[in-house]
Parts: sequence; structure tokens; C-alpha cells
Amino acid sequence: MIATDNVAGVLLAGGLSRRMGGGDKCLRELGGRPILAQVIERAAPQVGSLVLNANGDPARFESFGLPVAADVVEGYAGPLAGVLTGLDWAAENAPAAPWVASFACDAPFFPAGMVARMLAAVEAAGADMACAVTHGRTHPVFGLWPVGLREALRRAMLEEEIRKVDLWTARYRLVEVAFPDVETPAGPLDPFFNTNRPEDLEEASRYL
Repeated sequence: MIATDNVAGVLLAGGLSRRMGGGDKCLRELGGRPILAQVIERAAPQVGSLVLNANGDPARFESFGLPVAADVVEGYAGPLAGVLTGLDWAAENAPAAPWVASFACDAPFFPAGMVARMLAAVEAAGADMACAVTHGRTHPVFGLWPVGLREALRRAMLEEEIRKVDLWTARYRLVEVAFPDVETPAGPLDPFFNTNRPEDLEEASRYL
């Protein structure tokens, strides 16, 4: 089985954050700290290397100490562009990593053992890739992607203009990895709860 330190990680923060009113959702504070700081704390121990996928001036993320890579497909092309960016970054900067794990930067409660469970599921199922699922709902921004398919993904995005994650993953053997709710003082919580809107931030603060 591949060790998690042979997996590169990409934090997806390349969106426009329309529902949050613009700006960087991951820089909003939750419990007195930027959401991004909390996401890094959960993701970094699960991978051997980590890159932040974000567009615009990278200087605004300087204090977090991570390399920043802008989308390799122009036009805010969605999560698939972030995944491809992560695959390209890994191929150049972490050549020993055959996998890239992706994490959303607006979901501060995702499981600490997510990558290890996905690696095990891919191996057990003989699958090409993996994504998280809770309560029957898939979370494709939390996934495990093979670096070997990066050129296939590039062609799909540039030549076929594919933007929806599930349209691309339907071509391959995808294993959906189910995760249970986490118990908090405020009750059970979906670990992939995301802070898309201001009211979501308020709700997230109850679970800290």
C-alpha cells in the first residue's frame, strides 16, 4: 500500500466565493482564526507535500508558508481546474507522489484520516480514483486523483470543455468512500460541512 507521505495535497481556493459576497472564504475567521489555518492543520499531516491553489495575488497567503499555484486552465473553470493544477504541481515538485489528494478550503472539519482511508479504498476496489461521500451525497472536491491521468484531464477540459467533476470521473472507476458524522458538543456534524455563506460561518462556530 502507498504511504500517505507519497501523496501530494492541493487545497482548493480558486473560486469566486459569490455566496460569501466575494473575497477569499478561506481567509474568513472561525473561532478567531482563519479557516485556511485550520484546513492546513488537518491536511498537512495527511500528505507529504501541500500546495494552495488560488488565483490573484499570492502575497495575501504569504503568512501561511505554502507554495501557491494559480489555475492552469483560465476563466475560473471550477474544481476540476484546481485538481489539474494540483496534478501539474505534483508532477513538477513531488515526482515521487503518484497521487494527489484534494481538499476544499471552506470545510474546516474534514476527517484527519481521510487520505489514508481513500488510499485503502482505492487499493481494495482496484479503482482509478476516490471521492468522499456522506449521507449518500458525494463531495468530489475531497478526492484522491492519480497523477498519471493529468494529461487526460487536460484534454477533457481544453478540448471537450468538460467542467463538471462527475462527467469526467464517470469515465473511470471511482470508489466512493463513506465517512460518518463527527460528534461535537453541539451534536453530530457532517465532516464535510462547508462555510459557503455568512450564516454557515455562524453555524460552524457552534461546533468548535
